[in-house]
Amino acid sequence: MSLTTFRAGAQPLGVSHTKVTVPTLGEMKRQAKPISALTAYDYATARLADEAGIDLLLVGDSLAMVVLGHENTLSVTVDEMLHHTRAVRSAVRRALVVADMPFGSYHGTVAEGVANAVRFVKEAGAEAVKIEGPRTELVRALTEAEIPVIGHLGLTPQSINRMGGYRVQARTAETVRQLEADARSLARAGAGAIVLEGVPREAAAQITAALTIPTIGIGAGPDCDGQILVFHDLVNLTFAPAAKFVRRYADAGALFRSAIERYREDVEHRAFPADAESYHLSSGERRALGMEAELQAEAEAEDAIANRDALQEWTS
Repeated sequence: MSLTTFRAGAQPLGVSHTKVTVPTLGEMKRQAKPISALTAYDYATARLADEAGIDLLLVGDSLAMVVLGHENTLSVTVDEMLHHTRAVRSAVRRALVVADMPFGSYHGTVAEGVANAVRFVKEAGAEAVKIEGPRTELVRALTEAEIPVIGHLGLTPQSINRMGGYRVQARTAETVRQLEADARSLARAGAGAIVLEGVPREAAAQITAALTIPTIGIGAGPDCDGQILVFHDLVNLTFAPAAKFVRRYADAGALFRSAIERYREDVEHRAFPADAESYHLSSGERRALGMEAELQAEAEAEDAIANRDALQEWTS
């Protein structure tokens, strides 16, 4: 079966086949149904995540590090994010596809931010965009432009230089109150959900209870309305120690390394490809090319096999 053939009933039992939208997330919060979210950057992993029943797939700017090998998220471009968002969108049937707007794409005027967000919807098929920080004016403008928005507060990776590194945020009563005020402002401006990253569990729980829109946590404890992890962290495809909040569910790195080593060894020992994995000329074309000796040797080998099998059958 080719990669691009969709299978009927690919979602596991118990997972709705109904398309997830931003209003769906709000309804899940009202029903106290946890939201599962995961990053995705390409067709294959997005398809696997969608078929596994993940509710929201974020084409995160974290691809700068886990896919492109950069030191942080700041260098990834709009065109690179569009490229990966298109790949993910083509794989997905059920999950909500959200595109991270990269650093610099919405840090100028509101009009520039809206124009870049429109590109993600029109050119890449994104069904929502995610922006970092309490940018209520931009959220309001995007909402008016019919572009669903996911907010992102707490540890915002695009602010790494201002924050002085990846540091837990909202660790005092004053900063928790400010974070809650920012979350309320984003909700009033029209955000459909808010990612809370790198904040104490108690702060995330208080903000989650205060909002009518869902919160999706990453390093924010279990009391958010949903959770998100970076795909490469989930399956150990990173080359650095995992953060405290990461749980690794598989070791794909070890699996891939073993498979690649076995492949290399088979090539070096001429064990791959085998004859059964090769294509052949017809006997007529081989005769036309003067390969009679090879054909005779094959025929004798086949006769030997047939005689051996007949002997074994007779003596058994």
